[in-house]
Amino acid sequence: MVRSLRMLMYLCIAIILMLSSGCSLPAKRNESILPKAAAQGVQPLERQQPRSVDRGQIVRPSIKMNSSSLAAQTIARTPNTQPVRGIYVSGWVAGDPVRMAKLIRLIEKTDLNAMVIDVKNDYGNVTYKSNVPEVKTIKADASPPIANIRSLLKQLRAKHIYTIGRVVTFKDPYYARMRPSQALQRKTGGVWKDAKGVAWLDPYQARTREYNIAIAKEAANLGFDEIQFDYVRFPDNGAKVNQQVRFAPTGGRSKAAIIGTFLREARHGISPTGARLSVDVFGLVTSSKDDMGIGQTWREIASTVDVISPMTYPSHYSSGMYGIKAPDLNPSAVIKQAMKDAKQQNELIKQIGRRPAGIRPWLQSFTATWVEPHQQYGINQVRAQVLAAQKQGIHEFLLWSSNCKYDYRS
Repeated sequence: MVRSLRMLMYLCIAIILMLSSGCSLPAKRNESILPKAAAQGVQPLERQQPRSVDRGQIVRPSIKMNSSSLAAQTIARTPNTQPVRGIYVSGWVAGDPVRMAKLIRLIEKTDLNAMVIDVKNDYGNVTYKSNVPEVKTIKADASPPIANIRSLLKQLRAKHIYTIGRVVTFKDPYYARMRPSQALQRKTGGVWKDAKGVAWLDPYQARTREYNIAIAKEAANLGFDEIQFDYVRFPDNGAKVNQQVRFAPTGGRSKAAIIGTFLREARHGISPTGARLSVDVFGLVTSSKDDMGIGQTWREIASTVDVISPMTYPSHYSSGMYGIKAPDLNPSAVIKQAMKDAKQQNELIKQIGRRPAGIRPWLQSFTATWVEPHQQYGINQVRAQVLAAQKQGIHEFLLWSSNCKYDYRS
């Protein structure tokens, strides 16, 4: 009897030791580590102070995330030792292996070295399966064209292609439809829409800013070397918009000030990932002394981000601008003056003791058939723009073609 009781006691002790070691609880290995981190006084990532990130940094630090986020890892950046020379790639093309292979071959046989790939497109659709809670809730990533974003970025990194994730920001008809209270509102009631029937988000709403920053942070953590915000502005024809729209409480901030607020918030969120930050602006922002009613000023934007990309498409300038009668027919002259003005804007930023963003213009790689007079844009017209920028000391550029077809040689 004593022997049996002793054996039973040993068996109980063994069971207790096994339970205390966690060996019998494999299901709990997938529990979130956030409660434990909170108990130890570790702040969640979004509440940590941003680190100072050098503009030329090419290695991303390890990022801790909860179990529902992307796996923590250190991602080696594509070396950024050469001027960035890139092309725009839509989500649909990025998700098409045949078309992507063709664009990769173009990069391999020319001096191009970068791709700007849609992360959130002009319709408000996220182009891959996202883990951002709000994206999942409203299904903004339904039927994504890019089946495996990690695999795509790994492929491009292996070929030393610099990747820029494009986030269309405040022009977002999908989010406006799913969250109408976050859209610009008509003074007469209901969601305001532009002349093309597109709804825009209200930058004065903190939630719209947070939504876009969350997507940008995820893209950076996935491995994009740079995040590029597009449509970081209010709708054009600002005077008319002001007459028709009831904005959220502004707190006394101008349109340009709230755009600056958004970019500082974005930098705070993105800097810890190690990704660079860039912004697209209207071409005329290079030469304008005010925000043109859309909230974009060179000083506010270029003093906050790493790279500023004015959309200097010759076809988008009106006749007589810069003294040029037919801008589409004179790409060299347009780019020359736009880059001269951009450099002068950066000099003004230096004079106030701030470091200006690098200048990387968008150049025209499409034919503007709706403009008269116009010309076919091919190798010669694209090259003329590149050379005009280089003569002004600007050696980085991006080529825009909405259908992602490029006629380019080094």
